[in-house]
Amino acid sequence: MTEANGIGAYFGEPKAPFLMVRPVRDARFSVTRLQCRLKGELSRIVSLPADDAYFLMFYFKDVMHSDVVPGESESEIRRYRQGSVCLVDLVEGASIRLVSDLDSLAFHLPRALFREVSTFSHAPAATSLRCRRGEVDDVMHNLALALLPLLAENESEPGAVLQHIAVAICAHLLHSYPDRANASGGPDLSVWQEKAVKDFMIDHWAKDFSFASAAATANLPEEVFTAAFASATGQTPEEWLMRYRIARAKRYLIEEGWSLSKTATSCGYADEARFIEAFRQVTGVTPDIWRARWLQ
Repeated sequence: MTEANGIGAYFGEPKAPFLMVRPVRDARFSVTRLQCRLKGELSRIVSLPADDAYFLMFYFKDVMHSDVVPGESESEIRRYRQGSVCLVDLVEGASIRLVSDLDSLAFHLPRALFREVSTFSHAPAATSLRCRRGEVDDVMHNLALALLPLLAENESEPGAVLQHIAVAICAHLLHSYPDRANASGGPDLSVWQEKAVKDFMIDHWAKDFSFASAAATANLPEEVFTAAFASATGQTPEEWLMRYRIARAKRYLIEEGWSLSKTATSCGYADEARFIEAFRQVTGVTPDIWRARWLQ
């Protein structure tokens, strides 16, 4: 894959702003600002060539697209949420059919870059990453927002700031999405089953729902689903939901200035005490202490 002009050309946007840097040694990190407008087109096919690299997309707005695999039937059209990411291995290339406007950042991340970052920082030793589909990622959201001013300036020499952000992104991916072999011998949870379950939990995150209902979206019995989810993500469904709720609670505490009582109720907790305990489990401190530190 050529990086001379970013990857905008593959999306029909050859003049899309992009930045490229060697954050550690030789391997290149590149990011492209994509604002694709279909302008009357019913859809647009986007095909990326095979490469020894990963492709990462961060969505600023909801988008609809399907996967296109040569020789196979096209997948159903799926919604990818604002604030989510897709992470794809380009070993065999990748193709999608875009059926809505796209507002995103697209990253080209060679495997060699992850090897360099793992020796340069405290990131885990470089291994394969798990394919992600529509994974809500608050860390990437913050890093993507930090990149926007640099892309707006479109400097040919973006400097140390881009280098630091590039290393932070790679380290985050290594920490958050390592490829875990299923050593348990139990059923694997496909990327689409995982997406369906997480979408269900996000749609109902502030409500009291049964995990049997979540398991049903993956067409699995609850006990089988629980084991497969933990094997794939390193967390039980309950732990994943708790962390999602606490991430939302942090926004309410800081951006909205809500009370603990209102935040607890809005985030699906029966009372303030249960919310405080969950917050402490995730962050190590109470909501009041966390907010005070954040505001300092």
